[in-house]
Amino acid sequence: MSQYLILIYGDEASWDRTSPEFVEQLHKEHAAFLQANAGAVRAGEALHRTGTATSIRKDGGGVTVTDGPFAETKEALGGFYLVEAADLDEAIAVAQQVPAPFGGVEVRPIRAVDFD
Repeated sequence: MSQYLILIYGDEASWDRTSPEFVEQLHKEHAAFLQANAGAVRAGEALHRTGTATSIRKDGGGVTVTDGPFAETKEALGGFYLVEAADLDEAIAVAQQVPAPFGGVEVRPIRAVDFD
């Protein structure tokens, strides 16, 4: 089995216009997704908003640390699921079920790297 990361992107500003009931319903949808895909999902988490991010870049031998994400975009990474699937098609079938009301998802294969 291969591993894939399903990245959940969305428009953060849309969350400012949501009701607590909407958020509760979305949590139920994610719980249903997890239950339906328990055999494939290995991990998953929601992320705090991009305003809490810290970016670190190496520049000319030094390091620059700045508040905020790497790039200002309309859609921001809001969470992820790590899944195991036989192939990309199977991972896409799982990803199509992820609730993402303000954006979409991206499927990326995990690249095995031997650091020894």
